[in-house]
Amino acid sequence: MTNILRGEVEVRQLDEWSGKIILEGKDQPSLERFRMILQRDRIRAAARSILRRSVDGNRLVFYLNKQAAYAGHVSFSAPEGESPLGPIHVIVETGNPDQLIDWLAGQREERRGD
Repeated sequence: MTNILRGEVEVRQLDEWSGKIILEGKDQPSLERFRMILQRDRIRAAARSILRRSVDGNRLVFYLNKQAAYAGHVSFSAPEGESPLGPIHVIVETGNPDQLIDWLAGQREERRGD
């Protein structure tokens, strides 16, 4: 996950048996690399659509392809079946999901320039 996250990110829980890890970022800068990858790979419009559908109360819940993340790319995934390694289950808690999505993927007016 450090290939797509940056800043103050710390391990909260590690389960070596299942491979599950829980990381906690301190604030928006921990998602800056994720944001830059969306822009670099020119997938902000697709990301915006997926992130909008991932809102669950004050959380964004989505899945990423492990192989792409390891290579420093963002590829959204289904919860099951798309990758032999299984997806990365991402939960981002925020006080304002819409504002975070706008920051990560740009607002609709900004997308036209991509």
